[in-house]
Amino acid sequence: MGIRIAVAGASGYAGGELLRLIDGHPHFELAVATGQSQAGARLGAVHPHLTTLADHVLAPTDPAALAEADLVFLALPHGESAAVAAQLPAQTKLVDLGADHRLVDADAWSGYYPGAHAGTWTYGLPELPGQRAKIAESTRTAATGCYAVATTLALAPLLAAGIASPDDVVVVAASGTSGAGKSPKANLLGSEVMGDLSPYKVGAHQHTPEIKQATGARTLSFTPVLAPMPRGILSTVTAVATGAADVRQVLLDAYAGEHFVRVLPEGLWPHTAATFGSNACHLQGTVDRDSGRLIVTSAIDNLGKGAAGQAVQCANLMLGLPETAGLTANGVAP
Repeated sequence: MGIRIAVAGASGYAGGELLRLIDGHPHFELAVATGQSQAGARLGAVHPHLTTLADHVLAPTDPAALAEADLVFLALPHGESAAVAAQLPAQTKLVDLGADHRLVDADAWSGYYPGAHAGTWTYGLPELPGQRAKIAESTRTAATGCYAVATTLALAPLLAAGIASPDDVVVVAASGTSGAGKSPKANLLGSEVMGDLSPYKVGAHQHTPEIKQATGARTLSFTPVLAPMPRGILSTVTAVATGAADVRQVLLDAYAGEHFVRVLPEGLWPHTAATFGSNACHLQGTVDRDSGRLIVTSAIDNLGKGAAGQAVQCANLMLGLPETAGLTANGVAP
Protein backbone atom coordinates (compact mmCIF):
# COMPACT_ATOMS: atom_id res chain seq x y z
CA MET A 1 0.00 0.00 0.00
CA GLY A 2 1.31 3.44 -0.92
CA ILE A 3 1.15 6.75 0.91
CA ARG A 4 -2.50 7.77 1.05
CA ILE A 5 -3.15 11.11 -0.66
CA ALA A 6 -6.29 13.25 -0.68
CA VAL A 7 -7.10 16.07 -3.09
CA ALA A 8 -9.67 18.68 -2.12
CA GLY A 9 -10.80 20.56 -5.20
CA ALA A 10 -10.01 17.78 -7.64
CA SER A 11 -12.45 18.95 -10.31
CA GLY A 12 -10.40 22.01 -11.35
CA TYR A 13 -7.42 22.22 -13.69
CA ALA A 14 -4.82 22.16 -10.90
CA GLY A 15 -6.73 19.38 -9.17
CA GLY A 16 -6.81 17.36 -12.38
CA GLU A 17 -3.06 17.80 -12.84
CA LEU A 18 -2.52 16.69 -9.25
CA LEU A 19 -4.53 13.54 -9.93
CA ARG A 20 -2.45 12.79 -13.02
CA LEU A 21 0.79 13.17 -11.07
CA ILE A 22 -0.49 11.16 -8.10
CA ASP A 23 -1.58 8.29 -10.35
CA GLY A 24 1.91 8.11 -11.88
CA HIS A 25 3.78 8.58 -8.61
CA PRO A 26 5.78 5.55 -7.41
CA HIS A 27 4.84 6.07 -3.75
CA PHE A 28 1.39 7.71 -3.80
CA GLU A 29 -2.05 6.16 -3.68
CA LEU A 30 -5.18 8.26 -4.23
CA ALA A 31 -7.37 7.89 -1.14
CA VAL A 32 -10.05 10.49 -1.82
CA ALA A 33 -10.72 13.21 -4.36
CA THR A 34 -13.33 15.83 -3.56
CA GLY A 35 -15.17 18.29 -5.76
CA GLN A 36 -17.92 20.05 -3.88
CA SER A 37 -19.92 21.29 -6.88
CA GLN A 38 -19.43 18.01 -8.76
CA ALA A 39 -19.64 15.53 -5.89
CA GLY A 40 -20.97 12.22 -7.16
CA ALA A 41 -19.52 12.66 -10.64
CA ARG A 42 -17.12 10.12 -12.12
CA LEU A 43 -13.62 11.43 -12.78
CA GLY A 44 -13.93 10.05 -16.30
CA ALA A 45 -16.64 12.63 -16.95
CA VAL A 46 -14.80 15.52 -15.27
CA HIS A 47 -11.28 14.72 -16.50
CA PRO A 48 -11.61 12.51 -19.61
CA HIS A 49 -7.83 12.29 -20.00
CA LEU A 50 -7.47 10.43 -16.68
CA THR A 51 -8.58 7.05 -18.01
CA THR A 52 -7.01 4.99 -15.22
CA LEU A 53 -9.03 6.97 -12.66
CA ALA A 54 -12.21 7.14 -14.73
CA ASP A 55 -14.37 5.15 -12.30
CA HIS A 56 -13.26 7.07 -9.21
CA VAL A 57 -16.17 9.15 -7.90
CA LEU A 58 -15.72 12.68 -6.61
CA ALA A 59 -16.72 12.98 -2.95
CA PRO A 60 -18.04 15.98 -1.01
CA THR A 61 -15.36 18.04 0.73
CA ASP A 62 -15.67 16.26 4.09
CA PRO A 63 -12.82 17.05 6.53
CA ALA A 64 -13.29 13.68 8.23
CA ALA A 65 -12.61 11.83 4.98
CA LEU A 66 -9.65 14.07 4.16
CA ALA A 67 -8.17 13.48 7.62
CA GLU A 68 -7.76 9.76 6.87
CA ALA A 69 -5.07 10.55 4.30
CA ASP A 70 -1.36 10.84 5.04
CA LEU A 71 -1.18 14.10 3.10
CA VAL A 72 -3.85 16.42 1.75
CA PHE A 73 -3.56 18.75 -1.23
CA LEU A 74 -5.90 21.73 -1.01
CA ALA A 75 -6.62 22.82 -4.59
CA LEU A 76 -9.43 25.15 -3.64
CA PRO A 77 -10.26 28.72 -4.70
CA HIS A 78 -8.45 31.51 -2.88
CA GLY A 79 -10.06 32.11 0.49
CA GLU A 80 -11.52 28.61 0.89
CA SER A 81 -8.52 26.54 2.03
CA ALA A 82 -8.20 28.01 5.51
CA ALA A 83 -11.66 26.90 6.65
CA VAL A 84 -11.00 23.31 5.53
CA ALA A 85 -7.49 23.26 7.02
CA ALA A 86 -8.83 24.44 10.38
CA GLN A 87 -10.98 21.29 10.61
CA LEU A 88 -8.11 18.87 10.00
CA PRO A 89 -5.88 17.37 12.73
CA ALA A 90 -2.62 19.16 13.42
CA GLN A 91 -0.61 16.08 12.46
CA THR A 92 -2.18 15.85 8.98
CA LYS A 93 0.31 17.08 6.41
CA LEU A 94 -1.17 19.76 4.13
CA VAL A 95 -0.05 21.47 0.95
CA ASP A 96 -2.23 24.43 0.00
CA LEU A 97 -2.20 25.39 -3.69
CA GLY A 98 -4.28 28.49 -2.94
CA ALA A 99 -3.12 31.85 -1.64
CA ASP A 100 -4.59 31.60 1.86
CA HIS A 101 -1.33 30.93 3.71
CA ARG A 102 1.42 32.42 1.50
CA LEU A 103 1.70 35.97 2.80
CA VAL A 104 3.36 36.98 6.07
CA ASP A 105 1.94 40.50 6.13
CA ALA A 106 -1.78 40.65 6.95
CA ASP A 107 -2.00 44.14 5.41
CA ALA A 108 -0.56 42.80 2.14
CA TRP A 109 -3.25 40.13 2.17
CA SER A 110 -6.09 42.58 2.77
CA GLY A 111 -4.78 44.82 -0.02
CA TYR A 112 -5.27 42.09 -2.65
CA TYR A 113 -7.67 39.47 -1.27
CA PRO A 114 -11.08 39.52 0.43
CA GLY A 115 -11.66 38.15 3.91
CA ALA A 116 -9.40 37.83 6.95
CA HIS A 117 -5.75 36.81 6.81
CA ALA A 118 -5.53 33.12 7.77
CA GLY A 119 -1.93 33.08 8.95
CA THR A 120 1.30 32.00 7.33
CA TRP A 121 2.61 28.54 6.45
CA THR A 122 6.04 27.48 5.20
CA TYR A 123 6.56 28.92 1.73
CA GLY A 124 6.74 26.15 -0.86
CA LEU A 125 9.55 27.09 -3.22
CA PRO A 126 12.40 24.62 -2.54
CA GLU A 127 14.90 26.39 -4.80
CA LEU A 128 15.02 29.48 -2.58
CA PRO A 129 18.05 29.44 -0.23
CA GLY A 130 17.27 27.54 2.99
CA GLN A 131 13.69 26.79 2.01
CA ARG A 132 14.12 23.12 1.13
CA ALA A 133 14.97 22.17 4.73
CA LYS A 134 12.07 24.23 6.10
CA ILE A 135 9.62 22.46 3.80
CA ALA A 136 10.99 19.05 4.77
CA GLU A 137 10.36 19.82 8.46
CA SER A 138 6.90 21.27 7.92
CA THR A 139 3.42 19.81 8.22
CA ARG A 140 1.83 22.89 6.59
CA THR A 141 3.20 24.22 3.29
CA ALA A 142 1.82 27.01 1.11
CA ALA A 143 2.58 26.27 -2.51
CA THR A 144 3.55 29.28 -4.59
CA GLY A 145 1.47 31.23 -7.06
CA CYS A 146 2.11 30.47 -10.73
CA TYR A 147 3.31 33.93 -11.75
CA ALA A 148 5.27 34.08 -8.50
CA VAL A 149 7.24 30.91 -9.33
CA ALA A 150 8.25 32.10 -12.78
CA THR A 151 9.17 35.59 -11.59
CA THR A 152 10.84 34.68 -8.30
CA LEU A 153 13.16 32.10 -9.86
CA ALA A 154 14.23 34.75 -12.37
CA LEU A 155 14.64 37.67 -9.95
CA ALA A 156 15.70 36.28 -6.58
CA PRO A 157 19.30 35.36 -7.56
CA LEU A 158 19.94 38.86 -8.96
CA LEU A 159 18.88 40.53 -5.72
CA ALA A 160 20.63 37.96 -3.52
CA ALA A 161 23.89 38.51 -5.43
CA GLY A 162 23.55 42.27 -5.12
CA ILE A 163 23.79 42.86 -8.88
CA ALA A 164 20.30 44.37 -9.18
CA SER A 165 18.45 47.08 -7.30
CA PRO A 166 15.34 45.97 -5.37
CA ASP A 167 13.66 49.15 -6.58
CA ASP A 168 12.10 49.68 -10.00
CA VAL A 169 11.68 46.00 -10.90
CA VAL A 170 9.45 45.58 -13.96
CA VAL A 171 7.74 42.32 -14.88
CA VAL A 172 5.61 41.51 -17.92
CA ALA A 173 4.33 37.93 -17.91
CA ALA A 174 2.00 36.06 -20.25
CA SER A 175 -0.10 33.13 -19.04
CA GLY A 176 -2.28 30.49 -20.64
CA THR A 177 -6.01 30.47 -19.96
CA SER A 178 -5.91 27.57 -17.47
CA GLY A 179 -4.42 30.01 -14.98
CA ALA A 180 -7.86 31.61 -14.71
CA GLY A 181 -9.44 28.37 -13.51
CA LYS A 182 -12.13 26.09 -14.94
CA SER A 183 -15.23 28.14 -14.19
CA PRO A 184 -16.85 29.38 -17.40
CA LYS A 185 -16.15 33.04 -18.18
CA ALA A 186 -17.10 34.93 -21.33
CA ASN A 187 -13.63 36.44 -21.77
CA LEU A 188 -12.09 32.94 -21.80
CA LEU A 189 -14.21 31.57 -24.62
CA GLY A 190 -12.12 30.26 -27.50
CA SER A 191 -13.57 32.85 -29.88
CA GLU A 192 -12.53 35.62 -27.47
CA VAL A 193 -9.03 34.36 -26.69
CA MET A 194 -7.76 32.98 -29.98
CA GLY A 195 -5.64 35.45 -31.94
CA ASP A 196 -5.61 37.90 -29.04
CA LEU A 197 -3.33 39.11 -26.24
CA SER A 198 -4.89 41.12 -23.43
CA PRO A 199 -3.49 42.57 -20.20
CA TYR A 200 -5.55 42.22 -17.03
CA LYS A 201 -5.36 43.30 -13.38
CA VAL A 202 -2.76 45.82 -14.57
CA GLY A 203 -0.93 47.27 -11.59
CA ALA A 204 -3.06 45.32 -9.14
CA HIS A 205 -2.38 41.59 -9.53
CA GLN A 206 -2.56 39.55 -6.32
CA HIS A 207 0.82 37.88 -6.86
CA THR A 208 2.63 41.22 -6.47
CA PRO A 209 3.06 41.06 -2.66
CA GLU A 210 4.05 37.39 -2.86
CA ILE A 211 6.81 38.13 -5.39
CA LYS A 212 8.09 41.01 -3.25
CA GLN A 213 8.06 38.81 -0.14
CA ALA A 214 9.87 35.93 -1.85
CA THR A 215 12.53 38.01 -3.61
CA GLY A 216 13.12 41.05 -1.42
CA ALA A 217 12.03 43.47 -4.15
CA ARG A 218 10.79 46.78 -2.73
CA THR A 219 8.93 48.23 -5.72
CA LEU A 220 7.46 46.09 -8.46
CA SER A 221 5.51 46.96 -11.59
CA PHE A 222 3.75 43.79 -12.73
CA THR A 223 1.68 43.44 -15.90
CA PRO A 224 0.06 40.04 -16.51
CA VAL A 225 -1.11 39.17 -20.03
CA LEU A 226 -3.63 36.54 -21.09
CA ALA A 227 -2.22 34.51 -23.98
CA PRO A 228 -4.10 32.31 -26.47
CA MET A 229 -2.80 28.98 -25.18
CA PRO A 230 -4.15 26.55 -22.56
CA ARG A 231 -1.08 26.40 -20.31
CA GLY A 232 2.31 27.99 -19.75
CA ILE A 233 3.83 31.21 -18.41
CA LEU A 234 6.55 33.34 -19.95
CA SER A 235 7.83 35.97 -17.51
CA THR A 236 10.28 38.72 -18.48
CA VAL A 237 11.90 40.50 -15.55
CA THR A 238 14.00 43.64 -15.82
CA ALA A 239 15.87 45.40 -13.02
CA VAL A 240 18.33 48.26 -12.61
CA ALA A 241 21.93 47.02 -12.51
CA THR A 242 24.01 48.03 -9.49
CA GLY A 243 27.30 47.37 -11.28
CA ALA A 244 28.90 45.27 -13.97
CA ALA A 245 27.75 41.65 -13.75
CA ASP A 246 27.43 38.45 -15.73
CA VAL A 247 23.70 37.81 -15.31
CA ARG A 248 23.79 34.33 -16.77
CA GLN A 249 26.66 33.27 -14.50
CA VAL A 250 24.77 34.49 -11.45
CA LEU A 251 21.84 32.30 -12.48
CA LEU A 252 24.14 29.34 -13.12
CA ASP A 253 25.71 29.72 -9.67
CA ALA A 254 22.33 30.05 -7.96
CA TYR A 255 20.85 26.91 -9.51
CA ALA A 256 23.88 24.65 -9.76
CA GLY A 257 22.70 21.13 -8.98
CA GLU A 258 19.00 21.96 -9.16
CA HIS A 259 17.05 19.30 -11.04
CA PHE A 260 14.08 21.38 -12.15
CA VAL A 261 15.64 24.78 -12.88
CA ARG A 262 17.72 24.99 -16.05
CA VAL A 263 19.70 27.97 -17.28
CA LEU A 264 19.70 27.57 -21.05
CA PRO A 265 22.86 27.65 -23.18
CA GLU A 266 24.03 30.98 -24.57
CA GLY A 267 21.84 32.20 -27.40
CA LEU A 268 18.80 30.11 -26.45
CA TRP A 269 15.77 31.72 -24.84
CA PRO A 270 12.93 30.09 -22.88
CA HIS A 271 9.62 29.32 -24.53
CA THR A 272 6.56 27.87 -22.89
CA ALA A 273 6.01 24.82 -25.11
CA ALA A 274 9.34 23.35 -23.97
CA THR A 275 8.03 23.11 -20.39
CA PHE A 276 4.55 21.68 -21.05
CA GLY A 277 3.77 18.71 -18.82
CA SER A 278 6.91 19.20 -16.74
CA ASN A 279 7.97 20.59 -13.39
CA ALA A 280 10.77 22.55 -15.07
CA CYS A 281 11.66 26.22 -15.17
CA HIS A 282 13.83 27.44 -18.05
CA LEU A 283 15.86 30.63 -17.58
CA GLN A 284 18.05 32.93 -19.63
CA GLY A 285 19.58 36.30 -18.78
CA THR A 286 21.39 39.21 -20.35
CA VAL A 287 21.98 42.96 -20.09
CA ASP A 288 19.95 45.34 -22.21
CA ARG A 289 22.33 46.95 -24.68
CA ASP A 290 20.55 50.32 -24.64
CA SER A 291 19.30 50.84 -21.08
CA GLY A 292 21.81 48.70 -19.19
CA ARG A 293 18.97 47.02 -17.28
CA LEU A 294 19.31 43.36 -16.36
CA ILE A 295 16.90 41.04 -18.16
CA VAL A 296 15.91 37.51 -17.18
CA THR A 297 13.21 35.54 -18.99
CA SER A 298 11.68 32.40 -17.53
CA ALA A 299 9.22 29.80 -18.80
CA ILE A 300 7.17 27.29 -16.83
CA ASP A 301 4.04 25.20 -17.16
CA ASN A 302 1.60 27.06 -14.92
CA LEU A 303 -0.09 23.77 -13.99
CA GLY A 304 3.29 22.05 -13.43
CA LYS A 305 5.99 24.07 -11.70
CA GLY A 306 3.37 26.78 -11.19
CA ALA A 307 0.87 24.57 -9.34
CA ALA A 308 0.54 20.78 -9.14
CA GLY A 309 4.14 19.85 -9.90
CA GLN A 310 5.46 22.31 -7.34
CA ALA A 311 2.97 20.98 -4.78
CA VAL A 312 4.08 17.38 -5.36
CA GLN A 313 7.72 18.47 -5.09
CA CYS A 314 6.94 19.96 -1.68
CA ALA A 315 4.94 16.89 -0.63
CA ASN A 316 7.88 14.66 -1.50
CA LEU A 317 10.09 16.69 0.82
CA MET A 318 7.51 16.67 3.62
CA LEU A 319 7.15 12.89 3.37
CA GLY A 320 10.88 12.15 3.28
CA LEU A 321 10.79 10.93 -0.32
CA PRO A 322 13.19 11.77 -3.16
CA GLU A 323 12.30 15.30 -4.19
CA THR A 324 11.99 14.30 -7.85
CA ALA A 325 9.69 11.32 -7.30
CA GLY A 326 6.79 11.27 -9.74
CA LEU A 327 8.01 14.41 -11.52
CA THR A 328 9.92 15.15 -14.70
CA ALA A 329 12.06 18.01 -15.95
CA ASN A 330 11.28 17.03 -19.55
CA GLY A 331 8.44 18.64 -21.43
CA VAL A 332 6.04 17.16 -23.97
CA ALA A 333 6.33 18.01 -27.67
CA PRO A 334 4.99 18.91 -30.11
